Amino acid sequence: MKTKYIGNPITKDLLNRKLSGVCSGIAKHYNTPVIAVRAVTIILGIMLPMPTIFAYILATLLMPTSRY
Repeated sequence: MKTKYIGNPITKDLLNRKLSGVCSGIAKHYNTPVIAVRAVTIILGIMLPMPTIFAYILATLLMPTSRY
């Protein structure tokens, strides 16, 4: 018997996006300020550039867009 996931999935937020909406979607899902998620992303991008860029591109391709 399959059950359908009913919850708050992480989706890209296209209304508050700067690049692709990944950071704003993560912030919306966890109810945190968008600027905090973007700051952490930038800091990680400076400290670990290749894994951060790879993860961001992967999230851009795999995360669905919000329907509202």
